Amino acid sequence: MSMRRMLFLLLLLNLLACTPKATAPAVSTTSPKPVENPVAPNEILSACPKFSDAPNPDQVEEDYVLYRDALKVKELERAFGLWQKVYAVAPAADGKRNTVFSDGIFFYESFIGQTQDSLKKEAYIDEIFELYDRLGECFPANGYADARKGFDYYYKYTNRKSKRAIYDLFKKSIDVAGINTNDFVINPFTSLLVDLYFEGEVALEEAKKYEQLIRAVIANGLSTCKGVNCERWNIIQEYAPERLKAFESVKGFYDCTYYKAQYLKDFLAATTDCDTIRLVYSRLRWGGCADEDPAMQQVVEAGNKNCVEESGPTTAGKGYECLRNADYSCAVEQFKQAAEEASDSEKRGTYLLLVSKIYYAHLRNFAEARRWALQAAEARANWGEPYLIIGKLYASSGPLCGPGRGWDSQIVTWVAIDMWNKAKSVDSSVAKEANKNIANYTQYMPSVDDIFQRGYKEGQSFFVGCWIQQSTTIRAAPRN
Repeated sequence: MSMRRMLFLLLLLNLLACTPKATAPAVSTTSPKPVENPVAPNEILSACPKFSDAPNPDQVEEDYVLYRDALKVKELERAFGLWQKVYAVAPAADGKRNTVFSDGIFFYESFIGQTQDSLKKEAYIDEIFELYDRLGECFPANGYADARKGFDYYYKYTNRKSKRAIYDLFKKSIDVAGINTNDFVINPFTSLLVDLYFEGEVALEEAKKYEQLIRAVIANGLSTCKGVNCERWNIIQEYAPERLKAFESVKGFYDCTYYKAQYLKDFLAATTDCDTIRLVYSRLRWGGCADEDPAMQQVVEAGNKNCVEESGPTTAGKGYECLRNADYSCAVEQFKQAAEEASDSEKRGTYLLLVSKIYYAHLRNFAEARRWALQAAEARANWGEPYLIIGKLYASSGPLCGPGRGWDSQIVTWVAIDMWNKAKSVDSSVAKEANKNIANYTQYMPSVDDIFQRGYKEGQSFFVGCWIQQSTTIRAAPRN
């Protein structure tokens, strides 16, 4: 073995732990691991040109070590020149790792950040996706290239692909990787799966298939992760299952076992609260739980003991019957009609708020839930409960309006707290619950540093987009 080759091997061992990361997208807490995806020692070597295939193997190995050394000290121009030489003759490096591709992507992302020329930016983006294409050819295992293309299109270059095209890239990657799907795929794929199903572009059976696979991938990730990587899986666990709850509005999507796992604990924590009893009973009924199921019997017994509801041929009585039978569209229509027929403002407000709660808890339509909560507040003066509900709608929108953590998910706390403050200002009877919610969610507001880094100031007006579309005031979470 030549001295040059020995030097290369020694330097390679030092450099493998220092692969530069691709520029992270806005969702830093869920951005992918470094682009480099080392291959197992026993895996078949890439079929693409390697060091050993180059006209001068010793020289290309030396260039590889030199450009990576230059990267460590941020000499990008020198490093890029050497990288180009390596990429031209040995893009697969030693055949076991995609480092040359990952570094190329890093270079072009750096160039994008260094220019204001839109044409140059587009050219650099083209280079990035050409590298992804060739990466997929040289290292097809695990669907990694398709996963990264989907991720970049979803978060960085959204104008280049439709939602359906991005979804198909993720799906192709998942079909290859299965239970070992890369963690950074799960959150964006989950969001696309839900959106495209309700937009009619994904069939029910396909949605069920990938919903189950998403949960299996998360369970596998949580059970096998090590060290800091577990934090990534914890973030995913906070987001994806919550986003998948949208499928609860689809009759037959989830079964009795699912609803008992999701909702029975709420009943056991509040066995005399009628709103909770109604919710849990209706959810179990919606999921197909039988009357003789012990859990169902327990909830029914609590309802009979603690909750007196209208029944019989009245419109409201029909509404409660529809709600008990998990016929939500029927319940909504009956309670709307009951509100119109109500002889006093208290009953009218009560029925309107029931419509809001059905849209929130059962139909998962937050915009409609807010609409009817506001009508309930108008119908009944000095009533804080509708504003408590709207605050909960906003606070629950972190996974809907962002990745579950980070800026886009945290700013919803501002409008949520606004609503809870309004609730207690108009109705002192809800002050205890409002204050509890405010105290709980204040810690989740953006930090002083996050606010400053985005060029804002505390006290400044801010418009929260997503479905919320409300102006609020910027506030920072208390420092620890």
